[in-house]
Amino acid sequence: MAKDKQERQVFIEDNQIISELFGKLDENIKIIEKELGVEIILREGKVIVIGDELSAELGERLIQKLVEIIKTQKKLTKQELRYTIQLILEGKEEKVKDLLNDVLCITASGKSIKPKTLGQKRYVDGIKNNDIVFGIGPAGTGKTYLAMAMAVNSFKNKEVNRIVLTRPAVEAGENLGFLPGDLQEKVDPYLRPIYDALFDILGFETYLKLMEKGLIEVAPLAYMRGRTLDSAYVILDEAQNTTNEQMKMFLTRLGFGSKAIITGDITQIDLPKGRSSGLVTVAEILSNIDGIDFTYLTKYDIVRHPLVQKIIEAYENYEKK
Repeated sequence: MAKDKQERQVFIEDNQIISELFGKLDENIKIIEKELGVEIILREGKVIVIGDELSAELGERLIQKLVEIIKTQKKLTKQELRYTIQLILEGKEEKVKDLLNDVLCITASGKSIKPKTLGQKRYVDGIKNNDIVFGIGPAGTGKTYLAMAMAVNSFKNKEVNRIVLTRPAVEAGENLGFLPGDLQEKVDPYLRPIYDALFDILGFETYLKLMEKGLIEVAPLAYMRGRTLDSAYVILDEAQNTTNEQMKMFLTRLGFGSKAIITGDITQIDLPKGRSSGLVTVAEILSNIDGIDFTYLTKYDIVRHPLVQKIIEAYENYEKK
């Protein structure tokens, strides 16, 4: 071994932990080796990290944290692996434990929903501690899905009596009148992402029962005008496509015992030219009011395919030029 190379060892006595750590066909180890510039081998229950002084130390700390994750939840996903690498490189690995035990709810298929990044953790904590929360960030950061998980959990715990989900149907534009069916049927395609998340969290049959009883309502934003929403968990999705008037209208619907979560991506505004986004303006108006929280998620909070983060970075670089 060359003089500038060092070895760091982590002893793991459980073969199942080793198997989960290495992944199918050692795919996890290949990711670690590429990201940290190290070589990793397994010898007699010891994971050996070979690299220069800094890389070997980072590799050792990473392996220890990954073992901690596996011991806690019995598995390791690719997203968790990549995010833990990021935290290690930033010297924030002690924050990993904050993400391990904060389960928001269990889906119909038995999957645990929990924040997967520190940004998502801040977002969830903001929802727990405030009655109005704005989750602002790019696609794939879990803004709407986590809000729905919190809503379902609050409903199951009888903290609210119903869940109301809404979004503007800006994309439909003037063509709405030419589509068949009533207004609800016309805007349903624009509410589809909300339906999909609800099906995943609740299961289709439970969702239908709650819809039939009026305990869950999915409706276009136009349906909110003139109403007062008491004891409800209200989520406004795609809020970047609200006008200032629509945002004010929505926020003033909130009644006693209710909570509102507003999500959106201010880089994807579909409003006609000359119309200001209510989501952009509201941050200037309400940012200093107690009980209202603004959480800004970034590309580092994306929990979709790793390429999504790279795509967003590429667009950011292009727009800077």
